[in-house]
Amino acid sequence: MAADRSISELLTLQRPLRSLEFFPPKDEAQLQAMHAAATSLKRISPDFVSVTYGAGGTTRDRTARACAMLRDEFGFTVMPHLTCVGHTAADLNGISDQLYSDGFRNVMALRGDPPKGETTFVPYHDGLRYGSDLVALLRQRHPDLCLGVGGYPEKHPEAPNAAVDLENLKRKVDAGASFITTQLFFDNAVYYRFVEKCHAHGITVPILPGIMPVLSLKQIKRFTEMCGTTLPPTLITRLEAAAEIPDVVEIIGIDWALDQIRGLLANGAPGYHLYIMNRAKSALALAAGLAA
Repeated sequence: MAADRSISELLTLQRPLRSLEFFPPKDEAQLQAMHAAATSLKRISPDFVSVTYGAGGTTRDRTARACAMLRDEFGFTVMPHLTCVGHTAADLNGISDQLYSDGFRNVMALRGDPPKGETTFVPYHDGLRYGSDLVALLRQRHPDLCLGVGGYPEKHPEAPNAAVDLENLKRKVDAGASFITTQLFFDNAVYYRFVEKCHAHGITVPILPGIMPVLSLKQIKRFTEMCGTTLPPTLITRLEAAAEIPDVVEIIGIDWALDQIRGLLANGAPGYHLYIMNRAKSALALAAGLAA
């Protein structure tokens, strides 16, 4: 099995990267919808795509199937997600060995959210407690893996304060993380401040900004509450004026994301990572807007 190209190598190309995030489909209908989206998205040639991983490995098989499809059928460089939730250290070693054997050389290493119905994270048997532990395990097991980690520009919801959150992020980088992808945000100033704080704290790996084009005010409020992200009042006002009319909301969401991406790239961001919810339309519209 030929090995994937390392994202670390892509980040040295001195041009902005475009990456997309998929989630594993729950059933055959969602798999077909994902296939259709990937078919459309192939035309914009993303530099890499990632595939999320359910709590406790609940989507493990579907994640593996989605990763294989995106790589083998579409030729994408694929970065599977892997979390600590519901796995022993031996489990994680075994999963990483299988990923490596299958040719994957990029992994998004995350602690993961507590399983559904639980509010606090508890390590599974002799499993790992922190994302930094998973980074260290993967780095020791397969030293040539490119490891991505998550960063929260507005602080992880569980962190007592921003300083502690930043120290936790540095611990992941020091353990061997190759780059950071941020949680979604809607005000570029938040990203710029976050990058400045990271640099001041000795974090020098590339920091890819994570962008989510808004598709629904109700949906985006739910997401932002979960991850502690602030919605700018101007954006809320525009979305409320759209009265949840899908076509109007999409126009507003794409327009806002396009302004964000243009500003980010003009100010030296290494690229952008799109949370596309397995839909192609917004990513294609953004690509067209950036090409203008």
